[in-house]
Amino acid sequence: MALAPARKKRRLSPPESGSPETSPSTLVETSDAPIGNDFFANAARWNLEQDYETRPRKVKKKDRENTRLPIKTAEGRVEQLVVPDIKEEDNDSWLGSDEEKDNATHESAEVKVEETKVSARQQILAAKEELARVASLINEDPEEHVGGFRTLVQIASSSNLVVKKLGLATQLAVYKDVIPGYRIRPLGDSDMSEKVSKEVRRLRAFEQGLVGSYQKYVNELAKHARSSRGGVSEALSSLATVAISCACTLLLAVPHFNFRGELIKILVTKLSGKRIDGDYTKCRETLETLFRDDEHGTASLDAVTTLTRMMKARNFRINESVLNTFLHLRLLSEFSSKGSQNHIDRSQPDPALKGKKPKFKKEFRTKKQRKLEKERKAISKELNEADAIVSHEERDSMQAETLKLVFVTYFRILKARIPALTGAVLEGLAKYAHLINQDFFGDLLEALKDLTTHAASSHDDADPSVEDPSTSETPATTRSATRDSLLCIITAFALLEGQDAHKAASTLHLDLSFFTTHLYRSLHALALDPDLELSARSLRLPDPHALAPSPLPVPRINIQTTPALLMRALSSILLPPVSTHAVPPIRVAAFSKQLLISALQLPEKSAMGALGLMGRVVKTHGRKIGGLWDTEERKGDGDFDARRGEVEGSNPFAGTVWEGELLRLHFAPGVRRGYEDVERGVGQGRMGGG
Repeated sequence: MALAPARKKRRLSPPESGSPETSPSTLVETSDAPIGNDFFANAARWNLEQDYETRPRKVKKKDRENTRLPIKTAEGRVEQLVVPDIKEEDNDSWLGSDEEKDNATHESAEVKVEETKVSARQQILAAKEELARVASLINEDPEEHVGGFRTLVQIASSSNLVVKKLGLATQLAVYKDVIPGYRIRPLGDSDMSEKVSKEVRRLRAFEQGLVGSYQKYVNELAKHARSSRGGVSEALSSLATVAISCACTLLLAVPHFNFRGELIKILVTKLSGKRIDGDYTKCRETLETLFRDDEHGTASLDAVTTLTRMMKARNFRINESVLNTFLHLRLLSEFSSKGSQNHIDRSQPDPALKGKKPKFKKEFRTKKQRKLEKERKAISKELNEADAIVSHEERDSMQAETLKLVFVTYFRILKARIPALTGAVLEGLAKYAHLINQDFFGDLLEALKDLTTHAASSHDDADPSVEDPSTSETPATTRSATRDSLLCIITAFALLEGQDAHKAASTLHLDLSFFTTHLYRSLHALALDPDLELSARSLRLPDPHALAPSPLPVPRINIQTTPALLMRALSSILLPPVSTHAVPPIRVAAFSKQLLISALQLPEKSAMGALGLMGRVVKTHGRKIGGLWDTEERKGDGDFDARRGEVEGSNPFAGTVWEGELLRLHFAPGVRRGYEDVERGVGQGRMGGG
């Protein structure tokens, strides 16, 4: 048996030279040899290079190969998904101090802030490119890229005001192009549960996505438009201007589509304010254009309903231009029935038929022809429903409701006696005279008489100045009592002229002598008014002797001046379009005498207008008043009383036209020529006049 080799003993530490014992411990202090000398003696024998060589190396890994498949984004682009590399942290990363981390974080935050400040312009340019790209994709195929609507909403929700404006304008252009020509109805439970084809399902998804995004857009416009009120910054005010402009454009471009009422509320809310600026004018002009171009009548009915509610809620403290929008309604020229504030008179059938249907000669058709005609009518009905064609009955119904709302508003303002809106109401009633029901005449005439009496009393009391509460932004205005009375007279005669001739003569028993007498009494006062031809646009120096500078009157109705209204009122009395020759001779003579006396005091242009009207009167009623120019043909006894209040009691045929001799010597050549035409017309009228 072999002996096992002897086990080698490993020496743990080399023996100390010069000492038979082992090295002393480092934990025990010795006074024989210092610790530093022992450390350096041992460190000289350390193999540092070998230790570094045996340390494991860090090999840089190769780039990983991307094994993911390409994807298709919501915008339709094919992109390769890039997987970010996850870098392994060093094992010694925890050795870094906390101060270094804080410094690094602070530096990165400063870099981000600097990048944000510098990249504002780049952000706008990037937003423009992205908006253009998304809008072009939606226009190419709206059903395929319906998700682009949400992308536009996200871009428009940016905190940058410029980007927000660009987003609102881009959505406006997109919706104008992709909105269909019909109204989209919400889907019910039955519609969602029924089985439909793939194309129908795709179309429904597009319609519902379009309606949802469009509703958010309209709500966003309403929110920004409300910030246009006073006390906001200029940036928010400019954003409100863009929102109001987008709402106006949408209302005119797609008035048939969903959420039309919300767009109208945006405009009416702006019109309810006192501040008149560019946005206010744009909203008013948009409603006027909507009223003129609305063929169906539904949009006009919604707008008039919203306007009347706003006026009633504000107790009619509005600008008169808002009320004048009713003069642009299409029903003024299309609607044929007559109405009032309560009901609408429909066209009555011929009483000779006694409820029977009129007989028509029947055309012979075979059974096959009748069947084909029936099928053709059914197909035509379906096509009309698909094209959303409104029948004449539906349009008349819409216009009838609109007319009732307009009359209710006018009558409430007349009853309330609101000075700022009196002129607009009277002008509107004159325009709607041919559509007013006979039952409505009595109430209207009583209201007009009250207004005329109130205007005359206020004029006599020499207190014509009434501040307009609806135009606080403009200079102080002066209410013209004479102008309101002239408008009342014109409206009263326009109501009579708007009716049929045979009805006006037989069924209507209207006494308009009150308005005739009032105008006769007002002629001299009007002629002596030094500011008759002045208006808000006239250039005039202030009176140096006045205690306070009086503001120039601003006309309530900006269509005609006061002299033009006077000539119009006189024409309604002396030259009515219905039964012109039935005017009493004494009325024609009295007004002719007063008009020639007033022409001596009127300004040049007004005097020329009065003589022009007088020329038409003598051509029509030459035989009735020809004796005024000839002293040998006097028909009356006594004297002419020009200051008599009644027309019949003035005794005009007892006088002569002596004013003509003075008018021949007038300083204005136009006035002299005008009176020469009057005398020439007297001769023609006496030979062939009425």
